[in-house]
Amino acid sequence: MMYVKLAQALPMRRFFLQLLMALSVFASLTMQAQAGAYEDYFQAAKLDDAATITSLLQRGFDPNTIEPERGDSALILSLREKSMKVFSVMVNARTINIDLRTKNGDTALMIAAYSANKPAVETLLAKGAAVNQEGWTALHYAAATGDNDIVKMLIDKSAAVDAPSPNKTTPVMMAARGGHIYTVKALLDAGADASLQNDAGMTAIDFARQGGHDDIVEGLTYRMKKAGKS
Repeated sequence: MMYVKLAQALPMRRFFLQLLMALSVFASLTMQAQAGAYEDYFQAAKLDDAATITSLLQRGFDPNTIEPERGDSALILSLREKSMKVFSVMVNARTINIDLRTKNGDTALMIAAYSANKPAVETLLAKGAAVNQEGWTALHYAAATGDNDIVKMLIDKSAAVDAPSPNKTTPVMMAARGGHIYTVKALLDAGADASLQNDAGMTAIDFARQGGHDDIVEGLTYRMKKAGKS
């Protein structure tokens, strides 16, 4: 009787072993396919290959997947690489998180502002991208590059003109350091406080003086005296 039961159990055991092997092979192939899709996805974002991005998204690829080095999403990477066809696909993806932050805190709006990419800034703002956040902001980046159009667009969306960076540097300090006198004026006209100091005790005037931007030093000094803050 024991031999009969053993004989009956052997085929069943072989079946389960074969099933486990099949499942193992399937899992391995699935992991390889996912790894391949991951590489294809970010390569496509760099090369402005909108067709590949669209195909992967249609197959269920998560649009908020990030790469490990900087924590870039494909949306952010498309802005860094100026892949505007991919940007158009990504910004309209059904479950996209347009406010996703990289490891250093950058968002798509911040990268667009720093790149002076006005059409992208307009699109992101229309999609409801967050203008204000803790730490560095899109207004800091726009002020640093002296793009007045983007500065005004952000201010019109209630950007905090005196937003403090992690070391308390404000947008007007960034504009003064870069020598962008018209950006400094735009920020002051919007209510920026030129008397504020960062953690190093520097004001916008100090930044302008450090950069040798005497016209900004003179303009800020005049504004400070006029406001009774000198």
